Amino acid sequence: MLEKIVNLTKKLVKCRSISPFDAGCQNILIKILKKLNFHIKLINIKNTKNFWAFHNGNNNNNNTLVFAGHTDVVSPGNIKEWKFDPFKAIIKNNILYGRGTCDMKGSLAAMIIAVEKFITKYPIYNGRLAFLITSDEESNAKNGTIQVINKLIKKKEKLDYCIIGEPTSNKVIGDNIKNGRRGSLNVKLKIIGVQGHVAYHNLAKNPIHMIIPVLQKLILTKWSKKNFLFPETSMQITRISSDIKNINVIPGNIILYINFRFNNKISYKDILKKLDSIIKKYIIFYKIEWNLSGLPFLSIYNPLKKNKNLLKIVKKNINLINNINTKVINNGGTSDGRFIIKTGTQIVELGLINSTIHKINECVCINDLNILYKIYYKIIKEILIL
Repeated sequence: MLEKIVNLTKKLVKCRSISPFDAGCQNILIKILKKLNFHIKLINIKNTKNFWAFHNGNNNNNNTLVFAGHTDVVSPGNIKEWKFDPFKAIIKNNILYGRGTCDMKGSLAAMIIAVEKFITKYPIYNGRLAFLITSDEESNAKNGTIQVINKLIKKKEKLDYCIIGEPTSNKVIGDNIKNGRRGSLNVKLKIIGVQGHVAYHNLAKNPIHMIIPVLQKLILTKWSKKNFLFPETSMQITRISSDIKNINVIPGNIILYINFRFNNKISYKDILKKLDSIIKKYIIFYKIEWNLSGLPFLSIYNPLKKNKNLLKIVKKNINLINNINTKVINNGGTSDGRFIIKTGTQIVELGLINSTIHKINECVCINDLNILYKIYYKIIKEILIL
């Protein structure tokens, strides 16, 4: 099985699927799923490719396990800095190098081969298996999973369990998993001053100088504390810019880009109010624009639904395969779980080690692919057979 997983991962990595383009990855996956008699529904929107696929083990559609993931990757950056071409999928010293090996083509390969083995061994099982795959996770996520989920909700599709293959592991496979994420709020703040010559600064109002006390206040502000579910809310200034190129001109305005990763102890509306009150203390003329990438979400087992506890099952099988006690740590960026949670399904994110994702020389240990595949297989078996 390991050879099949590695070969499939290599095939996917060789597709230059820089978000939101799929570059043939989904055709590779669909070909395998069709051989397993999956029903395939293509949901392609503009330059984004998506598909929903399901396989019935019996007539029980009330026991659906979904594997969710994305075929798109971020840019490789400067290819000259890579040890090997990021789209050649080169193996050296039992390490597979390439863009997307960990985030998340390796996980996709492990999922597919685990499902292939399961259906081959257990053609009749209690429920159904499904895949929700997009090529628009790493970019703006407007034409990807959110669109598929909206269609599934309209059709009243019932999803019970969802494994998302995001790279959640830290040091070893399964040491960290997630059942939630913080929300993400993006703010564009324009500070309006008066343009002028640097030699006659008294005739100008320098927005760069004006913003300094605001920056200090923003950095020192505690937006909300951590709790046992989420890390604390964080604020990061990601860019400061002006349209003035001359070094002897005071700019008339500057623009700040700010990102808030917020937990369940503060709302995005409260953040915006707090931000506005801080700015007003120091600045007279300014404009704020904002967009919400996602709200915080948390997947909690509800015993009243009389189904199995996915989080408990995942922890148990990680321990059985990799002999570690996993931790639930809901840090990191956003994921498509923020859309999938709308269906009411239980969600757990479990994937490869994240130390090289989005970096030069992204890579995965071949043995880690095998471990993840075994964990996925055991989870499928416990939910749909035992």
